Amino acid sequence: MRITRADKSILSDWWFTVDRLMFFGLLLLMGAGLVLSLAASPPIAEKLDLESFYFVRRHAMMLLPAVAVMFAASTLTPKQIRRTSLVIFFIGIALMIGILFFGPEVKGAKRWLQVGAFSLQPSEFVKPAFIVLTAWLFNESQKRKDVPSLEFAIALYAVFAVLLMLQPDFGQTLLVSLVWGALLYMAGINMLWIAALIALGAAGVVAAYLLLPHVASRIDRHIDPASGDTYQSDRSLDSFLHGGWLGRGPGEGTVKDVLPDSHTDFIFAVAAEEYGLIACLILLTLFAFIVLRGLSKASQEPDGFIRHAVAGLVMLFGLQTLINMAVNVGLLPAKGMTLPFISYGGTSLLAMALTMGFALGLTRKRPMAGRLKHSARERHGAQTAGARGQTA
Repeated sequence: MRITRADKSILSDWWFTVDRLMFFGLLLLMGAGLVLSLAASPPIAEKLDLESFYFVRRHAMMLLPAVAVMFAASTLTPKQIRRTSLVIFFIGIALMIGILFFGPEVKGAKRWLQVGAFSLQPSEFVKPAFIVLTAWLFNESQKRKDVPSLEFAIALYAVFAVLLMLQPDFGQTLLVSLVWGALLYMAGINMLWIAALIALGAAGVVAAYLLLPHVASRIDRHIDPASGDTYQSDRSLDSFLHGGWLGRGPGEGTVKDVLPDSHTDFIFAVAAEEYGLIACLILLTLFAFIVLRGLSKASQEPDGFIRHAVAGLVMLFGLQTLINMAVNVGLLPAKGMTLPFISYGGTSLLAMALTMGFALGLTRKRPMAGRLKHSARERHGAQTAGARGQTA
C-alpha cells in the first residue's frame, strides 16, 4: 500500500509529520535488542529449568505491543499527551502505594505487580508521565505567576521520589532527580533554589549511605573492590577484554554463563564479548543519534511546554542508557537499571516505547502551529511599525 499526501487517514498524517529518522532508529534498537536477547538469555533460562529460548520468545512477543504503544503515543496531540500523562501518573502512583502494602517482595524490594503470568512495574510508566507533567508545570510557572505551578511540580517530585525510595529503588530515584533538576534549570528558576535542591540531594545520598547497609556496601565495593564481592562487575569488565575489537563470535561468549543478570543489567557486556567493541560503539552511536536528534528538535520548538517535555523525555532515555553502560564498564556501582529497548523485560520495553512515543508525538510537524506563529510575528511587526509611526 502506497501512502500519499492526498490521503486523509491517521496513518498518512502521521507518516508525513513524524520524525522518521528517530522512529527508524528506535526500531533498529528494538531489533538489536532481540538479537542480543538471543545471545544472552538461553543460559539464564536453562539455569532456571526453562526451555532455552523462553526469554527470547517472551522478548519477541512484547515487541509488537511495544511498537503499537510507541505508534499510538506518537499519534497524540500535545494536549492529549498531557492529559494521558495525568491519568497514567495518578493511576501509577496509586498502584505504587498499593504495592508497598500488598505487593510481593522480590530481592528485598517491593516494585512489581503480578498480572497473570506477567510482572508489571508501575514506576516505569510513571516516569514519562511525570516528566510531561513537570514540563507543563514549569512552563506554566514562567507564563502565569498567579498559579502555584512550581509548588505543584515540587510536590509531584516529592511524592514520586519518596515512593521510589520506599520500594526501595535508588537508581530510579537518582535518574528521575537528574532529569527533574535539568528541567528545573531549563525553566530559568533562581539559582539559589537550584543550589538548595542540589544540597538537599547530596544530603539524601549521604543519609542513604549512612542509614542503608546495601547502599553503603555498593558504594564501598565500587570505591574499594577489596572491601567486598565485586564478581559481577569484574566479569563484566573481563568481557570487554575478551571480546576485543571484533568479538569472539555469536554464541561463543562465556560471560552470559556466569552472570545472573546477563540478559538484563549486563547485556551490554554480552554484546562486547560476542560482537566486539566495534559493535558496542555502533550501538552507542545509535543511542547518541536518537538523543541528539531529540534535543535538536526540542531546541527548535517555539512552544515552551513541548520544548521542555521533549528534552526531558530524551534525557530520561539518554541518562538511563548512560547509567547502564557506565555500570557495565565499571564507572558506576551496579544499579539494576536496564538498557533501553535492549535488555529483557516487558515492562521496561513498553514503558520506554511510551516514553519515546510521547517524544515522537511532541516533535511531529504541526503546520497550523507554524502558521499561527508566523501570523503572530506579522501582527507583532505591524503593531511595532504602527507604534513607531505614531511616535514619529
